[in-house]
Amino acid sequence: MSKPITEQSSKYDNLEKMELLELLSSINAEDKTVPMAIEEALPQIHNFVAAVVNKMQQGGRLFYIGAGTSGRLGVLDASECPPTFGVSDDHIIGLIAGGDVALRKAVENAEDNTEQAWEDLKPFNINKNDVLLGIAASGSTPYVIGGLKKAKEEGLITGGISCNENSLLSQTAEYPMEIVVGPEFVTGSTRMKAGTAQKLVLNMISTSVMIQLGKVKGNKMVDMQLSNKKLVERGTKMIIEALGIEADLAKLLLKKHKSVRTVIDLYKDKMPKSSFE
Repeated sequence: MSKPITEQSSKYDNLEKMELLELLSSINAEDKTVPMAIEEALPQIHNFVAAVVNKMQQGGRLFYIGAGTSGRLGVLDASECPPTFGVSDDHIIGLIAGGDVALRKAVENAEDNTEQAWEDLKPFNINKNDVLLGIAASGSTPYVIGGLKKAKEEGLITGGISCNENSLLSQTAEYPMEIVVGPEFVTGSTRMKAGTAQKLVLNMISTSVMIQLGKVKGNKMVDMQLSNKKLVERGTKMIIEALGIEADLAKLLLKKHKSVRTVIDLYKDKMPKSSFE
């Protein structure tokens, strides 16, 4: 039986003998192939996002499950949605095999338990209104496969992101997304191209879902949380651009209403200029 693509030998050898610039250039050359692999999978990604939007419009949630790098990327993407789009932290939820401690340190054998993913999901009262997305570069991680199988039994929509063709994950998920990036620069190190591919696809999924749900206006994050000085300044600039007003007034209105969207909606018809008309 042939090795999965993610485990096949690198196209490069004698890495330890390469000059530094050659190392960096070679890694960069491999990284450039990732967006092209994603482009091939756009129809698959489209179908999954459409299904997620439909469920979330009905009050459902999106869950990510994964192990190692894949799990960390899922948790990262989920954790960035509340500050970026102003949604609660139960809209998109990321879980990693081994629990939160696995975000920093590897947890031995955590990914090999086929029952644990569903146990980890139970406290969230996961139900058929929700969507479960499994993330696994190999497409064979037991933690992920077990979770998807149980989810399907319970009537949930399931998706999968993998980097091998016709993997067990693709066979299990209702909406498989295969991002075939080829052998890694360092053989089997799927934190590299496979991890990059997963990160990009997760960005695409969560961002397009939030846009479809109305969490972006024009091209601005009008619902973002104003949790630090940088974001307050960004919000102020959005209001200046949208309403054509001076910075001091924009800051005053933002301080009063504590929401970029609210300021724009309340004052767009009262100001001489609005880029959101």
